[in-house]
Amino acid sequence: MEKITSNDIRFADLNEKRFNKRFTGKPEYFCLPESTSDVVAAVQEAVNTQKRIVVRSGGYCLEGFVSDPSVQVLIDMSLMKSISYDAKRSAFEVEAGATVGETYRRLFLGWGVVLPSGQHPNIGIGGHVLGGAFGFLCREYGLAADHLHAIELVAVDSSGKAHSVIATREENDPNRELWWAHTGGGGGNFGIVTRYWFRSAGTDGANPATALPKAPKTITTFRVSWDWNNFDEKLFSQLVQNFGAWAQKNSSPESPYKQLFSLLFLNHRNMGKLEMKGVSTAGPTAIQLIDEHLASIAGPLGLSYTRQVEETAWLQFALNPFPELFQPGYDKVKAKIKDAFLRRPFTDDQITTAYKYLTNNEPVGGGLGMATYGGRVNAIMPEATASVQRDCILDIACNTGWGEPEGEAASLSWVRNFYQDLFAASGGVPVPNEQTGGCMINHPDTDLTDPQWNRSGIPCQILYYRDNYPRLQQVKQKWDPNNVFHHALSISL
Repeated sequence: MEKITSNDIRFADLNEKRFNKRFTGKPEYFCLPESTSDVVAAVQEAVNTQKRIVVRSGGYCLEGFVSDPSVQVLIDMSLMKSISYDAKRSAFEVEAGATVGETYRRLFLGWGVVLPSGQHPNIGIGGHVLGGAFGFLCREYGLAADHLHAIELVAVDSSGKAHSVIATREENDPNRELWWAHTGGGGGNFGIVTRYWFRSAGTDGANPATALPKAPKTITTFRVSWDWNNFDEKLFSQLVQNFGAWAQKNSSPESPYKQLFSLLFLNHRNMGKLEMKGVSTAGPTAIQLIDEHLASIAGPLGLSYTRQVEETAWLQFALNPFPELFQPGYDKVKAKIKDAFLRRPFTDDQITTAYKYLTNNEPVGGGLGMATYGGRVNAIMPEATASVQRDCILDIACNTGWGEPEGEAASLSWVRNFYQDLFAASGGVPVPNEQTGGCMINHPDTDLTDPQWNRSGIPCQILYYRDNYPRLQQVKQKWDPNNVFHHALSISL
């Protein structure tokens, strides 16, 4: 297979394929495999020449795991994006280079079904699914990983030989633990996934039209915004309390609101507005669900607001969701995102902290995002998949972004201190306890390895994997005994 080095006209373009421009790598060469055997050959050569190797699907890693100066060989899966129904396995086969949008399109147009996965259509399936995969439809259908039937992985054994292996969720599969590790164990830990097979639990997959959830006919979106100037601390606190209370009340698997997902954007005051956005797949009753949702959260504030509601065909929405969130330049940003799961709403002290950081005079762009969680995600036992957070009500994130280099220091200081103060009672991080449930590996944060920002004494891997971590370590020891695949937050041997 051809090596794409720095004297090739494709090199610069491939090196720019990354969402977070905060990180820059320059590998010795790229590989663009077109088959599993190509991946095996590329991995084998890297191992034989003792070169550091990583893999990339969509390029949306939030940390510098792929764009790492120490990486010498980067395998880009862009050319492996076939999506088909595999009659032999009675499941949908999706190669790791396919994007979320491409997967939505093919599954819908081919069979009228959907895989619940990410919010942005350009995210690569390859890295997304094995971190669990969370998105607009998770409350109704669970995580994408909950529908994972099998994987094909290129691994390296103790002798240094690269090989491919298939692991399924079948109870009698000797490789079942390897499948399990890819239902939330995160990327860059065990090898390179080349193909996924998807089939929902409880179906034999014989009929492809019922092998995955039926896609919604329409999506109803809503948008609400308020002028920041109309909020004092009391009103701000009430808004956050109302959102948290609604999420807590409606996070069970059988919630009548499982067909509704919403986001609260607590933007920094210098951005001018506070916002809510969301979606419902409930068809004729979607507007009723949305109105009831807003009545619980926005109504008690006593502030007037304009509710924008739009009904869109499913695929049209899936390929261009909330365009204002993903405007031109979205992929040019330098960003830092610090994620946490909540089992209970924010306390009064935490809301006071949020108000302080969101109304200070720091010249930053960013805020605190809150996404409703739970629903069908919480229908699965924590040990059934590697995605252990099965009792949470919210996923939240402190985030910031900047364009020019001079904005970096202030932005990083603001978001790191904000997050640390938000979780001051547990050492600056969301230690798994009654209120918090740890962090999402698909939103990695290397600060969790730094005792300056993680004063809890709890290792980052416990924040991500909780009680599932020892089991993941056993999979790592078996399938990557030489630690060929690693990064700053990877599972240790």
